[in-house]
Amino acid sequence: MPVPREALPAGPVGAAAPGGVIHDIGYRNYDGARLGRAYILRSLYVQSLRSTYGLGRSAKSKVLPFLLAGAMLLPAVIVVAVMMFARLQDLPLPYERYFVVTQAVIGIFVASQAPQLFSRDLRFRTITLYFSRPLTRLDYVTAKFAALATSIAILVLAPLIVLYAGTLLAKLSFGEQTKNFAAGLAGVVVLALVLAGVGGVIASLTTRRGFGVAAIITVLVLSYSGVTIASGIAQSENNTTLAGYFGLLSPITLVDGVQVTAFGAEYSGVIPPPDTTVGLLAFVLTAAAVVVGSFGLLLLRYRTVANA
Repeated sequence: MPVPREALPAGPVGAAAPGGVIHDIGYRNYDGARLGRAYILRSLYVQSLRSTYGLGRSAKSKVLPFLLAGAMLLPAVIVVAVMMFARLQDLPLPYERYFVVTQAVIGIFVASQAPQLFSRDLRFRTITLYFSRPLTRLDYVTAKFAALATSIAILVLAPLIVLYAGTLLAKLSFGEQTKNFAAGLAGVVVLALVLAGVGGVIASLTTRRGFGVAAIITVLVLSYSGVTIASGIAQSENNTTLAGYFGLLSPITLVDGVQVTAFGAEYSGVIPPPDTTVGLLAFVLTAAAVVVGSFGLLLLRYRTVANA
């Protein structure tokens, strides 16, 4: 903004206009605590987790995740209401089957939030800003992976808590319900890790959010449908063993198979996994391989991007 001529100090005729002034604004060295990598890692995890539910973002970013959370809770509320009104002596919808019944809602949540965490930084090229700080690629992937897995676990666990509270209010067996709820909780943890790995890898392969959303939904839907069809065909040919092992080929049926073989849950698909040690090892080791392999692929992906 130009300074009015009247505001300039008076001086001799023909004297030069006053020049700039150097101000001492008191820069000092930072003497506080240096929080380091652990604090950065924790902050990135918390910020990423909050962003999956639109917290700290615009109002429209909160609409979809909270609508999906409501859709996940609604069946549990209805089941509890029916159970208490009809005075049922058993839970109509077991804890272990809940994620299979609501897999469409879970799939939409994963498809909408995984690109938000894993492809947004690639698209806007802000990934280099993270690595300009004492934050390694391992830290970055760990924080993002853990945030996505935690958000999925929260989404699926909330209705199970509603079911568990409902059974206690209905005065069902405390010991039995607690045991079943613990098995359902273990299944939620496995599901969250598997879907976070699958969704994270797919989302990191493209910088286009729309492509990532479509690809994740396609993989989840086609894999589950393909397993159901293949298991049905194998069952019609009286090959129940092969039909049981087809469950390894879809994230949903894989986790369901882990619940059956490891926790003794009721299977929700066509044919349950073989009730053998081989069947147990096949499903548990495959689930572990998916989680570890996905994490390794994410590390490789961000190492490649950073070196480009």
